[in-house]
Amino acid sequence: MQRKVCVITGATSGIGLVAAEKLAQQGARLVLVARDKARGEAAAARIRERARGAQVGIRYGDLSRLQEMRRLGQEIAAAEPKIDVLMNNAGAMFTRRSVTEDGLERTFAVNHMAYFVLTHWLRERLVAAAPSRIVNTASEAHRRAQLDFDDLQSARNYGTLSVYGRSKLCNILFTRELARRLAGTGVTANCLHPGFVATRIADNNGGFFGVGVGIAKSLFALSPEKGAETMLYLATSPDIAGVTGGYFDKSRPALPTAAAQDDAAARRLWDESARIAQLPA
Repeated sequence: MQRKVCVITGATSGIGLVAAEKLAQQGARLVLVARDKARGEAAAARIRERARGAQVGIRYGDLSRLQEMRRLGQEIAAAEPKIDVLMNNAGAMFTRRSVTEDGLERTFAVNHMAYFVLTHWLRERLVAAAPSRIVNTASEAHRRAQLDFDDLQSARNYGTLSVYGRSKLCNILFTRELARRLAGTGVTANCLHPGFVATRIADNNGGFFGVGVGIAKSLFALSPEKGAETMLYLATSPDIAGVTGGYFDKSRPALPTAAAQDDAAARRLWDESARIAQLPA
């Protein structure tokens, strides 16, 4: 990974931060995408401490807002002629439904649309660096999910875990369609289940749900170091050079649900996402 450029969202804590540290230790140059300046600076300082001589840049923006997704993508593309690895890893979970200024349900905006928009703006830079890789963080939470294209924003049917699961189903379908569209470019796209990991996800939620998740993390969760292993495998391993469109668990190919293998749904989600973001389909 010497001198390779790696762009990572959700890299100020959890598995994203661990992945950033490991990539920096292998000589990669990092571009972190963060929302909070204090956490961004703390993450960069930790990476530089653990990987002497690490080159770490930070771009700040709110990945729940389409305008910010677009600005971040354009800024990174303008600064980086080539990008070797894009890790779409930022994610969130909300106990109550809220809507962004774009009219999008917040989980859908952060967990799916940010992947879609940022990848769009960085696509040419990834092609320029080919062979290059896109790694999307999905989840086994997709297994009970089905997409309702008449209610993608969960206005009629909102539940914390069900909405999160649908967003992770979107990640797998997006990866599948992205891989199809990138065929022949030298850019691969794969996604993964990191495991139930002790990260900051759901920490923004209070009440019984937040307490319950916190207890579960303390009892059952993997360490971020363990949770980052599959991300790093997909980003760096020569074993999967040329492998694309896959879903991985414990650094091995895994079979997602039938809903996550629906190519017609993947194309429809792509078209709908492009319409929402006002991008060409």
